[in-house]
Amino acid sequence: MSGDGSPGPVDGSDEMLAGLTDAVPSAEADRSVGDDVIRVPAPDLARLAQAARAAGFEMCADITVVDYLRVRRVRFEVVVNLLSLQHNRRLRILVPVTEDDPEVPSLVPVYPGANFLEREAYDMFGIRFTGHPDLTRILMPDDWMGHPLRRDFDVGAVPVQFKASPRVS
Repeated sequence: MSGDGSPGPVDGSDEMLAGLTDAVPSAEADRSVGDDVIRVPAPDLARLAQAARAAGFEMCADITVVDYLRVRRVRFEVVVNLLSLQHNRRLRILVPVTEDDPEVPSLVPVYPGANFLEREAYDMFGIRFTGHPDLTRILMPDDWMGHPLRRDFDVGAVPVQFKASPRVS
């Protein structure tokens, strides 16, 4: 802890965050939650990911979306969790995404493992990843209408019949 009660730098994390925000001036570091967090506009996400990869974040551990329906002005926030094994640290990148244009650049060219993570975010929330090599549904049937993890999606509207189970009469 630093003198003001906020978490202090751990193994040079402030310098690492400063290096990333210097590489992408539109990015803002946020240490208010005690984690390494950077907020960046959608058009600069790929550039920040490239800078993070060069800084030693060699793994994209997760990509997900938060739906702030009727809570915030900007409805969605894409959350990218990167991992550095060599520095033993995590970096969370937050990207605000509007409902009328839910699109961010794909991270597959930087982190090939992001392929299926982006497809899941597309399938469940409807976020499009420009430049993705095969942005198709991964969990829902191809003819499914809507995105089931959006907060305005009706829950329980589809009856489920499991294979090989007897029909309930």
